Amino acid sequence: MSGRQYTVISTFAGTGGSSLGYKWAGFKELLAIDFDSHAVECFRLNFPDVIIWHRDIKTVSVQEIFDFCKIQSGNLDIFDGSPPCQGFSTSGKRQVNDDRNDLFKEYVRLIEGLKPKVFVMENVTGMVKGVMKGRFKEVLATLKSLPYQIKCKQMNSKYYSVPQSRERLIFIGIRNDLGIEPSYPIPGRKLITVKEAIGTMVKNYESELKESAIKETWQMYRVLNGKEKKKHFGLVRLEWNKPSNTIVKDAGNTSTGIIHPSENRKLTITEVKVLCSFPLDWKLFGNFHEKWARLGNAVMPKFMQAIAENIRINILDKYYKKYYTGQKAVKL
Repeated sequence: MSGRQYTVISTFAGTGGSSLGYKWAGFKELLAIDFDSHAVECFRLNFPDVIIWHRDIKTVSVQEIFDFCKIQSGNLDIFDGSPPCQGFSTSGKRQVNDDRNDLFKEYVRLIEGLKPKVFVMENVTGMVKGVMKGRFKEVLATLKSLPYQIKCKQMNSKYYSVPQSRERLIFIGIRNDLGIEPSYPIPGRKLITVKEAIGTMVKNYESELKESAIKETWQMYRVLNGKEKKKHFGLVRLEWNKPSNTIVKDAGNTSTGIIHPSENRKLTITEVKVLCSFPLDWKLFGNFHEKWARLGNAVMPKFMQAIAENIRINILDKYYKKYYTGQKAVKL
């Protein structure tokens, strides 16, 4: 509704990709939580007005959140989270019994206590492939046991203003009393290519060419010109006329990773920011691989903006228009 700013709490917040998407969509973030100290410091650089707790989600209680955010059960509009997905990921060694696969249960515990109107959970598509299918069914069954209408959809960020092909599962739950079905943003037809995103960038930013690429150029030159191919089969050159390949958390070494479309080098951190839909002034610290990992692990901001705007317009606006009296929401 006009003039109302909806609220969100982000768990597994990382460097703040989801948070930026919600901010662009007009939401007010009440709190962020993450366990990784480097991610927390990067988040603080970019969101000085948002408190982030450097905590293991297992140690966070519902009452703590109520007290800090000054909210009550059912008040929160969106509860967001991207539980660590290394155990499900197809880009690494997949472990059905990886303890990190169970962190979604802590996310569910907080949903049960907070009773947000909507929750959004993002995870990798590896959850529905091969040996992981059973765990995916367990996750879905757990979510469907909650008093929420649940939908899960496989989405690709390249259809939502992100110049990168990146498939993810997006779970959306809407509390039953809202009486509204979960929905998703309509995918766009116009894809942003690598050339449109980074083709005209000036190479004078932060001495990044030296930091990220020059020391590896000679070996890459040999590889990309027909020598040592068997030894360096993991190099992938981007194409100018397509969105970027998926950017994973590991930048790779001289034998693996993503290569610039026309130069024999890795991408710079600034180029990766743009291909992940982060703004040029997004702040990161640490070495090249630490910065890359923050971006490779992030939820793409433009992708989350599209999801958040759809929730605002087609779910929350409709709910408040129907049920909000101007003084208090319908009690649970």
